[in-house]
Amino acid sequence: MTPERHSLTGTDDPTLGPPPGCPAHGLGPGGLRRLYGPEAQDLGAVYEKLRAEHGVVAPALLHDDVPIWVVLGHGENMHMLRTPSQYTRDTRVWAPLQDGTVKPDHPLMPIVAWQPICCHAEGDEHLRLRGAVTGAMSTIDHRGIRRYINRATQHLVNKFCEEGRADLVSQFAEHLPMAVLCEILGMPDEYNDRIVQAARDMLKGTETAIASNAYIMDVLMRLTVRRRAEPKDDFTSHLINHPAGLNDEEIGQHLRVVLITSYEATANLLANVLRVVLTDPGFRARLNGGQMTVPQAVEQSLWDEPPFSTMLGYFAKQDTELGGQHIRKGDGLLLGIAPGNVDPRVRPDLKANMQGNRSHLAFSGGPHECPGQDIGRAIADVGVDALLTRLPDIQLACEEHELRWRTSILNRHLVELPVKFARKPQQDVMQRPSINPVPSQRPNNWKVSTPEPQAQPTAQEPPASTPAAMPELVRRPGVFRRFLRWWRGD
Repeated sequence: MTPERHSLTGTDDPTLGPPPGCPAHGLGPGGLRRLYGPEAQDLGAVYEKLRAEHGVVAPALLHDDVPIWVVLGHGENMHMLRTPSQYTRDTRVWAPLQDGTVKPDHPLMPIVAWQPICCHAEGDEHLRLRGAVTGAMSTIDHRGIRRYINRATQHLVNKFCEEGRADLVSQFAEHLPMAVLCEILGMPDEYNDRIVQAARDMLKGTETAIASNAYIMDVLMRLTVRRRAEPKDDFTSHLINHPAGLNDEEIGQHLRVVLITSYEATANLLANVLRVVLTDPGFRARLNGGQMTVPQAVEQSLWDEPPFSTMLGYFAKQDTELGGQHIRKGDGLLLGIAPGNVDPRVRPDLKANMQGNRSHLAFSGGPHECPGQDIGRAIADVGVDALLTRLPDIQLACEEHELRWRTSILNRHLVELPVKFARKPQQDVMQRPSINPVPSQRPNNWKVSTPEPQAQPTAQEPPASTPAAMPELVRRPGVFRRFLRWWRGD
């Protein structure tokens, strides 16, 4: 075992601090770098300093100077994700929580507090809870959802297309995912500005994060009560009716995970892809010229600017070693998604095209890999394509260097993305996203039912497998046109 270089469970030795007048006084106790506050405005730069100073696993400080390991290497992150015998997501084993260092009013408490959810569970309990979530997700009609995403996009564009100007963050990227997710969960009437703002706020580690979390949970618990009494064909009802038998608290907490994680990730993904399209002429030319598809553009963005830059957290179940560092039982580790994606050992040339390569860390990995990643990809694919098709002349309405980001321990997202375009008339949108339900979802696959007798074909009624008559085929659109219609959800 490599000799111990740092310990996160014993950093109170005053000899570890810098001498008076040393420039390192901008650091925290033990000379460790902070991942919050003025010193961490550019966390990407902080991660690279940590990589240079400590290697692929580095000690750092969370809010209130709580010690944490940051896993910076791609391979080391994957090892941590895929080794549940050594690392757990059960926050109750985290030493700073056990000894009271992390207090109930800690700004990251909505994220680190233990909850009865699959993300914090292990073994049979993890299989039970995650099975319920993936089972409910299996009922979603993905083609129907893509059509709904297209309609939701048209509805949002209608709100600003006649102005010739818009902010694609506050008027598009922050709203499209929430409209779609509220519909999937079965609460379209809850889609409004307040739930969008609360969803954004609760992950920032601000003073209002706890209040925002309380509001979201109130909405979801009321939804749970309604669907217990009156099930419908939506994700929430299928989650409630799953044989795993989740109780109301488990239902509400899993709805929170699905809603907030999917929303935040997809809102950031949309903004990131659109920013690159608007600021990189070569990227846009490849997209317009057919050398790159929208899904490929989305995948490239997941490498370059993952929606979540880190994830908190993983915790050591025993003394172990990772990346040359001695990790003690009870230590916390930060899943380094963004720094892992730019690990020089994996991407020596950051400008290289990553098309066709899905080995990024954007959706985590191992037993806790994001089960809803296909929905997020669909929202980004269809939303970006529909927007660019509707506004093909869209341009950035400011200088690129004027764009501003808001950074937190979990992610980095655009504050605004101002654009301009030729004014366009509104288009007919058959259904409003905040009112009408999504197309009927797939029936769940866990109920046992007796098949009804099938009518036998007669001489006048040929079997269903009989090919259609040739004249009907001739009247159908060409294969390419039908593919485009399917892809856009028309």
